[in-house]
Amino acid sequence: MKTSEKNIILNHDEIVHKIRRIAYQIYESNVDETEIVLAGIDSNGYILAKKLKAVLAKISTINPVLCRVMVDKKNPLNQITTSLAVEDYTNKSVVLIDDVLNSGTTLIYGVKHFLNVPLKQFKTAVLVNRNHKKYPVKADFKGISLSTSLHEHVDVVLDGKVFEASLN
Repeated sequence: MKTSEKNIILNHDEIVHKIRRIAYQIYESNVDETEIVLAGIDSNGYILAKKLKAVLAKISTINPVLCRVMVDKKNPLNQITTSLAVEDYTNKSVVLIDDVLNSGTTLIYGVKHFLNVPLKQFKTAVLVNRNHKKYPVKADFKGISLSTSLHEHVDVVLDGKVFEASLN
């Protein structure tokens, strides 16, 4: 389904399905855990983390705890902060979540923040993996992988009633 300016790559139902599938994968890799920290990169990554939390709470006995990760995407070397205290995710299983893995810059700096803390397990999840990495970071759980040109932009809408991922 194409419009004059954007190409829909995931419609609402497909995104809901991908979120459910990622939640099951997270559950399977954490089946022995009683609690897991879903660390969503502000803003769309955090929205995705909230949606994953809702599904995990329905399909498992794991207590999913939300954590907002604030990364300055224009200056990722600036200090990264989280909505949880370090003690709240120390020795826990953590999944760092973002909507799109583009160059890997945001994700790698998010990973770097959590490397300063002893963790039980650390994984990454994205809805769209673009395969344009300039850093050696990968998504352990991903909704879809795309081969795109560097000039194209993936836009993900997760707030509101209708979800959509498009290529512009």
